[in-house]
Amino acid sequence: MIYTNSDGGARGNPGPGAIGVIVRKEGKILTRYSAFIGRRVTNNIAEYEALIKALELSSKFTKKEVTCLLDSELVVKQLLGKYRVKNEKLRELFCKVQKLQDNFKKIRYLHVSRWNKFQQVADALANEELNKRGFRKIYRRG
Repeated sequence: MIYTNSDGGARGNPGPGAIGVIVRKEGKILTRYSAFIGRRVTNNIAEYEALIKALELSSKFTKKEVTCLLDSELVVKQLLGKYRVKNEKLRELFCKVQKLQDNFKKIRYLHVSRWNKFQQVADALANEELNKRGFRKIYRRG
């Protein structure tokens, strides 16, 4: 079975956004991917974009089973039908994910902690992409 960890983030929300994805099998990373996705991106859009890329990359390795791990509870619950997709842009991306699901025999979505070791790799890829473009991390007090 193929596993993906995907993460997207924006510095500012909206702000500059990037995605990071790993595809793995039996604990071995098969591929890593990162990309800058724009200057006015929300965190939720970035999370969906990362998942879309994870599904696209996974289809190169299997047509059978894929388990997608994300640290976005919103995205996972929307895909599982527990939350409605109210935002128009997110609905567009949600529909894109639905189409990509047709590439696989079985697909699962699981919410994981941002501290999951593979999730941290995906997070680091997204952050490296923003760092190399000079976008500083935003620190909030409180």
